[in-house]
Amino acid sequence: MAEIHLADIQAAAERTRHIVRRTPVFTSRTFDALSGASVFFKCENFQRGGAFKIRGAANFIWSIPQDALPRGVVTYSSGNHGQAVAIAAESLGIPAIIVMPADAPALKLAATRAHGARIVTYDRAAEDREAIAQQIGRETGATIVPPYDHAWTIAGQGTAALELLAEAPDLDALVVPIGGGGLISGSSIAAHAIRAGIRVFGVEPEQGNDTLLSLRAGSRVEIPLPDTIADGLRATKPGALTFPLIQKHVEDIVLVSDSEIRAAMQFLLTRMKILVEPSGAASAAAALHHKLPSDIRRIGVMLSGGNVDLEYLRTLGD
Repeated sequence: MAEIHLADIQAAAERTRHIVRRTPVFTSRTFDALSGASVFFKCENFQRGGAFKIRGAANFIWSIPQDALPRGVVTYSSGNHGQAVAIAAESLGIPAIIVMPADAPALKLAATRAHGARIVTYDRAAEDREAIAQQIGRETGATIVPPYDHAWTIAGQGTAALELLAEAPDLDALVVPIGGGGLISGSSIAAHAIRAGIRVFGVEPEQGNDTLLSLRAGSRVEIPLPDTIADGLRATKPGALTFPLIQKHVEDIVLVSDSEIRAAMQFLLTRMKILVEPSGAASAAAALHHKLPSDIRRIGVMLSGGNVDLEYLRTLGD
């Protein structure tokens, strides 16, 4: 198991404080009434790059030895991590290559290019994105920046929970969407170090339940590429480093349907006036649709990102 401690997460917060925004925590009396709990939303949709990913990407890139930086970085991403790596690389003036699926949302592709990164596209149904990145790394000498499965990345992601618990210290539970598991791993380490009794729940889409199946099996299970609107949660297998951390720190994982995610997005947009992407709204969907134990009264919900294509946004009212 990766050794990541509260001190590592605190160091990441200090290392990245000049590039990572301290995002707000929102509440809604109407959402509380519908969910039956007091809910505190950590709004990472307002983060640099529109998602929490800059936390881990910046901590990783700013931890690379100085002599390796001129060769740049390469990563693989469905969108948000790629954009975060591009932003962090741009801040240091180093080249970045991002391996992204050809069907990634156009908004994420455009935003990544806007920060000077070069995008290499792949077919996510037929090609191995990690293998492509590794080949690029061998050819260029660029450092690979894993989207979730590295201690530097995990420690950076945990800074979101540091901020949330500083504003809402008496939470009963923390609810976090799970893709590869970096955000929930870092956040749960921070949460349990600060508040030992806090309960941590992960959320996956019904069609992307690889982590739930893995917890039930006691080892990592791989599933086919999920068909879900939550494009950032389409991992097919938990990370080698994140999975044992999830086993240790996460009480349970709940599943939400695409229609439940859409309903949560609609509420957040129309009632709270905040735009959250499907992957980011999964955690809110779990609270809104009563997927959590009924005895939990104060819930911290990670809204992990807000990058939504306008074309998709138009379908929310359908």
